[in-house]
Amino acid sequence: MRAAFCRAPGTLAVEDVPRPTPAAGEVVVRVRHCGICGSDLHWYHGQMVLPVGCPGHEISGEVADAGAGVTSLKAGDAVALEGIASCGSCRYCLAGDYQRCPAVGVVGMTIPGGFADYIKMPARHCFRVPAGVDFATAALAEPLGVAVHAVRLAGLAIGERVLVLGAGTIGLMAVVAARAGGAGEVLVVARRLQQRAAALALGADRVVGDGEAGGVLGDALEAPIDLVIETVGGEADTLDTAVAAARPGGTICLLGAFTRSPAFPALFVLAKELRVIGSFVYGRAGARADFDVVLDLLRRQGAELARRLVTHRFPLESIAEAFRTASDKTTGSIKVTIAA
Repeated sequence: MRAAFCRAPGTLAVEDVPRPTPAAGEVVVRVRHCGICGSDLHWYHGQMVLPVGCPGHEISGEVADAGAGVTSLKAGDAVALEGIASCGSCRYCLAGDYQRCPAVGVVGMTIPGGFADYIKMPARHCFRVPAGVDFATAALAEPLGVAVHAVRLAGLAIGERVLVLGAGTIGLMAVVAARAGGAGEVLVVARRLQQRAAALALGADRVVGDGEAGGVLGDALEAPIDLVIETVGGEADTLDTAVAAARPGGTICLLGAFTRSPAFPALFVLAKELRVIGSFVYGRAGARADFDVVLDLLRRQGAELARRLVTHRFPLESIAEAFRTASDKTTGSIKVTIAA
């Protein structure tokens, strides 16, 4: 089968590798769509460690083979994949917090990912896609899952005011998740015109450019912001904006992958008694996994999400061009996906 590899920053090549075989409790999935994530662009540009194998973690496809003991899935089932693989037996996994598993593997970084024809995964990390949801839409489950988990972890209450910093895919998904979670008003700070348009279409009440963030801070004095969701990461200085915008006693949730340690305005965090939380990926809260919530949202809103977010599609053999397009936002790109 074919699989892509990044041997050095800025370079991607497709190579022939053996097709995986499922062990007990595993499935092999024929990849149909795999999106390029903002974190993928970090390592592509040399800002993070390179993947040890095939990258790609925003994956949808269909089950090709099921290993011994797998009863929840069968060949031909359409599935969306979580981007992690946990041990399944430690205290965190048993509690549903499998994203905190000490032995967790990160798909597309520490274990083989989805920029390939096939991927092997534990069946428990694969979720059956509802009827009517196509593969391009199903691949949005992973970034939407990140946002849903963050909103649940932050404890958003009905009617609260939310500020989302950044309007890449995760930021836009945070708008959707905040709306689904009962936010009374959602404000967004965005850089690109296509991001602003998408944010408004997906439920933001107001969007301002990143050079106009001061207006949001002034507005926050009149109408306090309960929850700030930071999705930019990289080398951004967004923590200053987040802390300034949050109301006393408010919450800041960090979703952006910072590639250096940002300056932390600790005195203001202390004085305002802010709660600052990190949110990694997704897990399970009680009877429903974050992905269960996500796939229900995609069943109802997925077509509009895909229409607004999936701007470019490339075949696997054109992955180098796909990454160049995803890196260059002047192309109008939001979500670039590799489609089989």
